[in-house]
Amino acid sequence: MARTITLLGAISIGVGGMVGGGIFAVLGEAVSLAHSATTFAFLIAGIVALLTSYSYAKLSVAFQSSGGTVTFIDEAFSHNLLSGSINLMLWLSYLITISLYAVAFASYAETFFSNQNQFLKHLLISIAIVLPALINLVSASFVSKSETIIVFTKVILLVIIIVSGAFYVDTTRLEIPSTISISSVVVAGMIIFVAYEGFELIANAASEIKNPNKNLPRAFYISVISVVILYILIALISVGTVDEAQLLEAKDYALAIAAKPALGQIGFTIVSIAALLATFSAINATIYGNARLGYIIASEGELPKLLTKEKQDIPFIGIVAILFLSLLLANSINLNEIAIIGSASFLLIFFIVNLSAYKLKKKINADKYILIASTSSTFFALITLLYHTYTSNPKAIIIFLLFIIVSICFEFIYGRLIRRHIFNRKYLQ
Repeated sequence: MARTITLLGAISIGVGGMVGGGIFAVLGEAVSLAHSATTFAFLIAGIVALLTSYSYAKLSVAFQSSGGTVTFIDEAFSHNLLSGSINLMLWLSYLITISLYAVAFASYAETFFSNQNQFLKHLLISIAIVLPALINLVSASFVSKSETIIVFTKVILLVIIIVSGAFYVDTTRLEIPSTISISSVVVAGMIIFVAYEGFELIANAASEIKNPNKNLPRAFYISVISVVILYILIALISVGTVDEAQLLEAKDYALAIAAKPALGQIGFTIVSIAALLATFSAINATIYGNARLGYIIASEGELPKLLTKEKQDIPFIGIVAILFLSLLLANSINLNEIAIIGSASFLLIFFIVNLSAYKLKKKINADKYILIASTSSTFFALITLLYHTYTSNPKAIIIFLLFIIVSICFEFIYGRLIRRHIFNRKYLQ
């Protein structure tokens, strides 16, 4: 495969993957828990992402494959029950991110309607998933060609909000009272961790990146650090310019409210339109990527071969499966639960990836102490999130556990009854 992606292109993939619809969806969630310490919540989540990007950088250089995360776990644990279950869970986790973006799309779209009701909300959620799915079915090239422009537009808009809002920051709003506990800030960071999910997409393009030994690590670190800084500045402007009560009242579209002090109603409208564009394009790109991830997993026999069926190089059945499952999830789970489940899913997957990197540390020439830090950070972040969720939102815990159980049971049953070589792959060891 020709190496056509430059360092800048690789960074764009990482930034585009992170600055999708996440920041538009989770800002209000962060403020509701961390309050004036929201910037620290984004920083904590960013540190976990940066540590994990070290594992991805080392693994990507050693195993340059479009399989990315799937390849890394298979290299470390071979094709067994663990790797098969995690690979399926990764595919399911992208369904959660599609749902997150769709609910965020609906929240911002509702601001353009005077009469809001549940029917309208579900209609908008469904439109946000159906239209991108149709685009993917008709023209995959449109997705890749449009993403660079949309990523650039999103970042420019966020920079405009930061620059214009900087003159309206009230530093007293940023003071952290003693009533805000460290644990609540950490929990907030873990709930919004899904906003950093996306840097791992660089790994899927590893075989197409020029000078990979140098450009892959640079792409991971530069993209993650850039987005951490961007999110911290967005949080500073949002909390520093808008009364917290207003942000919480408009929780699902808080970023649009953050644009009002500097840019007025026009700013609110522009951000809302940009949020629609951002979330729509993020759904578009995630369907595109997840359909091809499903194709790779199915090709290895860990999902039904039906998902490898193509029409003009488009994984038709995979896209249809993603469409129906995403519609079900997005229309049955609220934004808070989706954010929690999405963050927990990726923290679990990143923990396994960090564990994979530690197991392969000699082969990938990685520093064991950094890998210990990355593995520990994702593990404790996951435990912290799950404990808080257990005490505040048991339903989200149940859904998350169901995702794990479904993944394990599917891999076990499908492996035994369909592939018929469960014992050859030593699943029971």
